[in-house]
Amino acid sequence: MLDIRCLEQLHSVRRLRDMIREWWRIEVGFTDSEGYVADHAHGLVTPPQNAFCRAALGSSEGFRRCNQSVAEAVKRLKDASLGSPRAVRLDPCHLGFPLLFVPIIRQGLALGHLFVGGFLTESERQLRGDEIATHSQLLGLEVGSVVDAVDDIPLLTDGELQHLASLMELMAEEILLAPEVARALAEQAEASAEAGGRRLRFEDIIGLSPAMQELYALIERVAPTESTVLITGEDGTGKELVARAIHARGRRSEKSYVIRNCSAFNENLLESELFGHVRGAFTGAERDRMGVFEAADSGTLFLDEVGDTSPAMQVKLLRVLQEGTFIPVGSTQERTTNARLVAATNRPLKDMIRAGSFRKDLYYRLNVINLHLPPLRDRTEDLPHLCDHFLARLAERTGLGEKVLSNEVMGRFFAYDWPGNIRELQSEVERLYVLSGEARQIGPKGLSPALKQLSPGAGRKKRARLGEIVSNVERDVIAEGLIRTGWNKSQLATQLGISRTTLIRKIRDFGLEDVSPVTSR
Repeated sequence: MLDIRCLEQLHSVRRLRDMIREWWRIEVGFTDSEGYVADHAHGLVTPPQNAFCRAALGSSEGFRRCNQSVAEAVKRLKDASLGSPRAVRLDPCHLGFPLLFVPIIRQGLALGHLFVGGFLTESERQLRGDEIATHSQLLGLEVGSVVDAVDDIPLLTDGELQHLASLMELMAEEILLAPEVARALAEQAEASAEAGGRRLRFEDIIGLSPAMQELYALIERVAPTESTVLITGEDGTGKELVARAIHARGRRSEKSYVIRNCSAFNENLLESELFGHVRGAFTGAERDRMGVFEAADSGTLFLDEVGDTSPAMQVKLLRVLQEGTFIPVGSTQERTTNARLVAATNRPLKDMIRAGSFRKDLYYRLNVINLHLPPLRDRTEDLPHLCDHFLARLAERTGLGEKVLSNEVMGRFFAYDWPGNIRELQSEVERLYVLSGEARQIGPKGLSPALKQLSPGAGRKKRARLGEIVSNVERDVIAEGLIRTGWNKSQLATQLGISRTTLIRKIRDFGLEDVSPVTSR
């Protein structure tokens, strides 16, 4: 996850933070997604401008309770399923000060929170002032004159509290829109994946989900061989990208790579496309023409939608696969080819075999190795990474600048079943990007009708499922890393790009501390 402290370096965020400090003597803090105060996790404490908070942060028990108050507040925010940068006032901290939080959630993933405390509204001054003084005395905090300390607490009118909330929301929006944040998230996601033995990108394929990791491993094993490969999956799942990856990783990568879609031609034209023809074979055949099996000789031939071929064409394909020979249309001379065949289909070939519309012997020749691509609805944890990839390409191609999708848009994306899979997602993102004009944040206005009709809260269940999946993956990465490093927490924290304090906390949260085979370091 993003190191939340880097957000403080954004110019607009620093300026807004300085304004809040100057106007109301209030410090804006940052937490990570779990509620750990960023500065505190790195051993830094910014002295707040009231005596009670200074005294609390100066004592070990007060420091612990301050951080506990913030962490518990973040947990309540999570339980409320908040997904937009809107200020939320929560129950008082351990001293009695109210807490104001703004969640920072980008494309369905929590980056952290902005928060403020240590202030009172004018209407609360008397009641809360006495309560704060009592709590401080129970903790044994030295604040000097209690009366003077109470009088020095920053006070806000109701109107000023609204202004403070608006400025904090603006800070969160600036963070969400910052290209630096998007780049840092992408880099850290890739680095974290690599540290855990996972890959976010494989050739031109994007995905961190377990299903995609398994697919990458299979491609690496299959590509160097000469075996025929059958790629199956729904429309739009990226079958052509997988075929290109097989060719790029194979021994024939320097040779020709030829693609033909079997459903794009009628039977006669398809036979000519595949096997070629000789002059005079049919009306308009004024010269000899090479087919793709010959053009791909020594290279790779990708036949898409092979399930759409006729029984007669299936016989001819079977002959090429069995014997490596074919006869061009209108010729009597047999020719040979050494093309490696990669085929793909979205059709249920086994059902077609039972129905008599696809040859069983051809199926077994094609299906030497099967690679199945999961539909997007079964790997929604990859949605943010795919969206980032498409948005970056659009920014580069159009020159309209970097943009991000609003939380409402991402909520609908997580709720949708994507019948058109990644191809449909790419089209949706491009339409939203173009229709958003000069806006840096893309809202739901340009959504297609199918996505518009979804209720705004429809994605919550899937977002929760996403959180569970991400958490499970993170646990596995840390567990594997602990074993790999011999339980050396400092070394593993460096590899994962997080602080040792954060790693220790995650080990505790994931219940990994009880499985250590050695004394931890």
